[in-house]
Amino acid sequence: MVFDLVLTGGRVIDPSQSIDRVTDVAFQSGKVVAVGDGLAAQAATVEHVEGKIVTPGLIDLHTHTYWGGTSLGVDPVILGKGGCTTVVDTGSAGPGNYPGFLEHVIKPSPIRIIAYLNVSFAGIYGFSKRIMVGESGDLRLMAPLDTVDVALAHRDTLAGIKVRVGFHASGNSGLVPLDIARQVADEVGMPLMVHIDYPPPTLPDVLARLRKGDILTHCFRPFPNSPATAAGGVIPEVLDARQRGVIFDIGHGMGSFSFATARTMLKNNFMPDCISSDVHALCIDGPAYDLLTTMSKFIELGMPLVEVIRSATQNAAHALNRPDLGTFKAGSAGDATVIDWREGSFDYVDSTGEQLAGKTRLLASHVIVNGALWHKA
Repeated sequence: MVFDLVLTGGRVIDPSQSIDRVTDVAFQSGKVVAVGDGLAAQAATVEHVEGKIVTPGLIDLHTHTYWGGTSLGVDPVILGKGGCTTVVDTGSAGPGNYPGFLEHVIKPSPIRIIAYLNVSFAGIYGFSKRIMVGESGDLRLMAPLDTVDVALAHRDTLAGIKVRVGFHASGNSGLVPLDIARQVADEVGMPLMVHIDYPPPTLPDVLARLRKGDILTHCFRPFPNSPATAAGGVIPEVLDARQRGVIFDIGHGMGSFSFATARTMLKNNFMPDCISSDVHALCIDGPAYDLLTTMSKFIELGMPLVEVIRSATQNAAHALNRPDLGTFKAGSAGDATVIDWREGSFDYVDSTGEQLAGKTRLLASHVIVNGALWHKA
């Protein structure tokens, strides 16, 4: 067999197969076909990636990419060049505007976009530097019937249902938007992704409504509604939720990630299931920037490199119920991210403004999409 492309000489890290060694990765007809030594001799095209890290295509589980259709949307091409082969849009569009998002952004995108459909009719429609309207704050916008119809019609492009609750997102509506979204998710047989910010509602009340496969995003947010206790522990409801299979996602964003919370959670051996950026128009220039910056922060906080990569490959694919992603198993999607590990002095900041002096930085070097080199830095 002559392979279309082989990445040779890099440190291949594929947590889904417990691979962590210098070897080659081969692609043919848009798929991964082999991981092993000496594959470059059989390749039509060879990319030498010595000294770099090669991972399955990175998945950013929380982004906003309805570019041009919502005020918070960013161009998915920027996120792709930042190392992502799959980005997940989390509720930018609702049933009232999802067809436009699908036709004008998702389908033309050179990288894969998977979406969570907002239960609010127009999605996150009022999110900018000048206008900030929480779409769940006006219950007239809750659209359970429309959401069911659109979700069933576009199941192949959707991962689940999104709802945002908290004082900023839902005002005084409390748990009502979540209860509506719960009914919708159950009706269509899809998981929920739930945003939480300031109370009301409280984190324990939100977690009580989540089930196996549902995702709590902004899971390491600062006080209030932090998962960490003032005494340095983890609130019991968080531990209970993990036991029953709730997925904990970082969703860094503009105001939803705290170094202090992360230190407490990691000290208690509570790692996030998924690391994501929640990149949107108001945080792409800081503090979130991109997925690899968010992953770099966790390396500086002491999370092992393999687990950081797992959180944006194998675990993210599991959260999406997409076993063809986040792995180099033969026959899987032909996506890969080649990463430069830089050493030096790097300044990081969380959503509260706390500074962290770092010594390492992950940067995208090559991005492979559908078995071909799509971007090279």
